[in-house]
Order: sequence, then structure tokens, then C-alpha cells
Amino acid sequence: MADTSPPSTPEERTSAPEASPRALPHQDVPTLATLRSFYQVLVNTLIANVTTSYLWFALTFWAYLETGSVLATSIIGGSYMLLVAVFGMIFGAIVDHMKKKAVMLISSAVTLITYLLAGVLYLSFPEEALVDWNGIWFWLFAGVILIGGVVENLRNIALSTTVTLLVPADRRDRANGLVGTVQGIAFMVTSVFSGLSIGLLGMGPTVLIAIVATAVSFAHLLLVSIPERGIAHDPESGAAKVNFRGAIPAVMLVPGLLALILFTTLNNLVGGVFMALMDPYGLTLFSVEMWGVWLGVTSIGFIVGGGLVAKFGLGKNPVRTLLIVNIGVALLGATFTIREYGWLFIIGMFIFMAIMPIAEAAEQTVIQRVVPFEKQGRVFGFAATVESASTPISAFMIGPIAEFWLIPYMESREGQESLGWMLGDGDARGIALVFLVASVLLLGLVIVAFASPQYRLLSKSYAETPPPNSEAAGAAEGAVAAEAPKAAEAAAAAEEAERQR
Repeated sequence: MADTSPPSTPEERTSAPEASPRALPHQDVPTLATLRSFYQVLVNTLIANVTTSYLWFALTFWAYLETGSVLATSIIGGSYMLLVAVFGMIFGAIVDHMKKKAVMLISSAVTLITYLLAGVLYLSFPEEALVDWNGIWFWLFAGVILIGGVVENLRNIALSTTVTLLVPADRRDRANGLVGTVQGIAFMVTSVFSGLSIGLLGMGPTVLIAIVATAVSFAHLLLVSIPERGIAHDPESGAAKVNFRGAIPAVMLVPGLLALILFTTLNNLVGGVFMALMDPYGLTLFSVEMWGVWLGVTSIGFIVGGGLVAKFGLGKNPVRTLLIVNIGVALLGATFTIREYGWLFIIGMFIFMAIMPIAEAAEQTVIQRVVPFEKQGRVFGFAATVESASTPISAFMIGPIAEFWLIPYMESREGQESLGWMLGDGDARGIALVFLVASVLLLGLVIVAFASPQYRLLSKSYAETPPPNSEAAGAAEGAVAAEAPKAAEAAAAAEEAERQR
């Protein structure tokens, strides 16, 4: 492993060349062999994501069906994103400080423990007590499951850094597309089986299935190899402890990167609306079993979108691709609930899920290019913290607004007379109004982002920066090393001239 200790003498400090942040001399440049290791990690992530998504969807369905409250599901969804925001930077620092396989094992172990606790709670109390959302046991049961899902994000941050570690530079955008495809497969499988599981088996057997699947994921991960010769410690913070510094300076160092994260943050503020109301709207149109099936069908869009990225990449400028995708999201959100037609909602959901992996892959590809590998965990964690913090805000706000104001208003005669011409008739016109307003706000945000100087600065930074842990970065590191003797000679000459004076 490379020595990251600072120079101890004035001569060493004078002659030490500036290290290149792009190459990883303590890691092998990715090859086809390491790419195969990445595929194994991806398969294991699929198993883990299927399990956590399965129980997460089941909890949401179960909570809404048992309580009949949009507010309860909004609080559950908002709490999840709030916990992701709170722990994002902590998870990022852990990822930077530890080997990636160890991080993933810790994530799987904690998730398994929380699901076991959920099973104990379910067996310890009658279901009548668990479904009372005004009581403590409902929230304790939901909270334990949510913690297991939140800890899964530790694995996801580690997975983002393994793309840089294991995938050749010219394939990283496509690898991010494969990550989106895996998420789509997990979403498709779990959305179908979560609805069927709650409808046919109930919550207890659903928790048991999640426990068994998590144990299988953990056992499989023990057999997976992640070739990592050492830990890429940040030279500015050293290797002594988990360090939270470095994320913000790394973000500020890249022109326009902070603006990208802030844009995604505001985008997630709108996304919180979708998260809070998508399931209540779908469950208004369909039974729980059919809604689960339709979620599975529409989530094929995730696979399609991720597959398109894996096949064709993101183009020369992923920043531009990200903004174009969000224009599509805004136009879609304004139209797919404008009438209470099941087929319109399903088609809109399919398109929505097809374009979301493209947006996610674009942001990850930009960060993997412009941020040094030894800081990527913290930057991904910082992005998760900032971006996720906005979603619970809107989720917590929109639940009460929809349940106590917009839904009753659109059910009233006054609401039908004023907005019925635009939104039509039905049982969920208040939710449709929320979707419309949120989408218009998102469209305005994207237009502002396209016109900003930060967009042009970040696009330029991406185009001019060599990828970390690549042949190009290695060449840059070699050039720096080649200049070291000249720098030492110049420093010695300067010191000799100073003594003679």
C-alpha cells in the first residue's frame, strides 16, 4: 500500500510532488477479471435488494390496507427517507474507511437482525395491536423494518464505489446501467410478490420469507470475492479513524458538482410527492393483488431503462442527459393521472420507471468521474444525505395536505365545478391535482438548471477529467512521478541559493 504519511522534514516537504488524485497506485487498474467480480457483487446485490424491497412494499401495502390512512403511509415513506438522509454521510465515511466486502457484510448482518426483531414483535403481539396506527406497537414494528431497509443503503453506497474499483473506465456508465437493471428486476419481482404475499399470506409469513432470503444473501456474500489490495485512505485525513471530512471540499473542488447535487435535492422534493401518493392512487384504482401485479409489470420499465444505458451508455455529457430525463418526468407527471383511467396510469408508470434508471446512472457516472476514489464513499454519502433530506419534507407535508385539504376539496361540488374540466371525475382527483402541481414545479426547475452557468461548468469538468483508476489516470500519475526528480533538484538549488545569500 502506498505511504500516505505527510513529509516529516522541511526538505521532504519542499521536494514532495503534488500527488495525482486520479490514479490508485495501491489498486490494480480494472480488467475483465475484476469486471467478473463486479458481476458477482451485482448478483448478490440483486438478492439483497429483492429481499428489502419485498418487505418494504409489503409493509406499505399492509399499513394502507389496515389503517386506510394516506397520512400513515406518508409518515412511513418520509421516515425512511429521513433516516437515509441522517445516516448518508455516516455510511459514506464507513465505506471510505473499510474494505467494500466488509461493508456489505455488515449491512447484510444488520438487516438480518432487524428482520428477526420484526418477526419476534409479530409473534409477541396480536395483529389487532400491530395494526392500530395510533399505538406504539404499529410504529415500533414498522420502524424496525425501516431500519433494516435503511442499512441496505450502506451496501448501495459501497456498490457505487466498486464500479470505480472493478470496472474499466470506458464501461462505467454501462455498469451503472446494469445497476439500474438490477434495481428494476428487484422492483418487478418484489412488487408482484409483495401484493400477493400480503393478500394471500398476510404480514407474518411475509416477514418470515424476508428473514430466510436475507440469510441466503448473507451466506452468498461470504463466497463472493472483491479484489481490493488495501483501503484507499484519503491523504488529508489518514487512516486512523472514520473521518467525515473531505466530502464537502471534494464537492466544492469540482465546478458545478454542488449545483448538480442541489438540483437533485430539489428534484427529490418533487419526488417525495410521487413517493407519498403513488401507492394510495394505485390502490384506489386496483385491488392490492392487482396493484402488486401492475407494479411488477410496469417495473419492467426499470429493466428497459437500465438495459438501454448498459447497451448505449449515457452519451458524451451525462449532465445533459440527466436534465433531459427530468423534462420527461415532469411532462409525464402532469399527464398520467389527468383522468382516472387505469390504463393511462399504468402506461405512465412504465415510462416513469424506464427513465428513472437513466437519471440515476447519469448522476453516479458524473461523480465517479470527477471525484477521487478515496473520497467517493463520503461524496456519495453526502449526496444521499442532502438529496434524501428533501423527500421526507415533501412526503410529510403532502400527506396531511392531500388527506385534509385537496382530497376533500376535489370531492366537493365546488372542486368539481372549478377543476373538473381539467382533472375529470373520480375518487382520486385530489391526488391527481397534487401530481399536476408537482410536475409543473419540476419542469420550471429543469429549465432554470439548463440556463445556469453551473450546468456548463460541470459539463466542462466531466469532459476534461480523466477517470479515476484507469490507464489515463495511471499515465497522469506517471507524469507526476517523472517530474519528482526535477522538483527535488529545483528545490535543492533554491535552498543552496538562499544559503549563499
